[in-house]
Amino acid sequence: MEKNKKDTLVIGGHEFTSRFILGSGKYDPELIKAAVEHAGAQIITLALRRVNSFSGNILEHIPEGVTLLPNTSGARNAEEALKIALLAREAGCGSFIKIEVIHDSKYLLPDNYETAKACELLAKEGFIPLPYMYPDLNAARDMVNAGAAAIMPLAAPIGSNQGLATKQFIRILIEEIDLPIIVDAGIGKPSQACEAMEMGADAIMANTAIATAGDIVAMASAFRDAINAGRTAYLAGTGRVLDKASASSPLTGFLAD
Repeated sequence: MEKNKKDTLVIGGHEFTSRFILGSGKYDPELIKAAVEHAGAQIITLALRRVNSFSGNILEHIPEGVTLLPNTSGARNAEEALKIALLAREAGCGSFIKIEVIHDSKYLLPDNYETAKACELLAKEGFIPLPYMYPDLNAARDMVNAGAAAIMPLAAPIGSNQGLATKQFIRILIEEIDLPIIVDAGIGKPSQACEAMEMGADAIMANTAIATAGDIVAMASAFRDAINAGRTAYLAGTGRVLDKASASSPLTGFLAD
């Protein structure tokens, strides 16, 4: 990256300086405050059903200037996702939409086929779709062709904190898809977020890892630092990997004495 050139995340023509996104798994005012003030979140995902069930108005706890990313949580097919998205827009949540289409109640894995269909429906309605998906290259290509603004592959089952279980498949998406890749679901530690960013991921979405930490503020800060470090390492170009030792300093003169 050229010196003094801003390194921004661009999604659907909108620029962001932060590469951390707060997910919607567990919400409370303390978590939102920590995510914005200490993790630097500029995008916060919002499940419409949680807005209705939250004690008080959750929107009052989201600072002005933060972009809302409502999701279609609860949708079992593309048509239901469209209905939820339209409701979110009517509620004043804007045009960004995270597509979640899940009818597997045991593992909560997204339905890639219905998600691609939802992308097309939502793009035609003027939304900026960000599909949450199982990392599969062919499905990701379908979503790109359907009008996705970014691709959000899961790292591990949602809420599991298991880390980069799908690492190699995410790497393929990073190499082959010419859209932002936002690693979503399953990231449990700052080190895992850093590793994903070192691979070339464009952003990290997390919630449970911070929400369930012993110190929410400290963990939010740790995620911010890890994501920034991973991004810097990726832009710098990580060093070569050798299959044998290679001295970092000349040893010949010393050994000859």
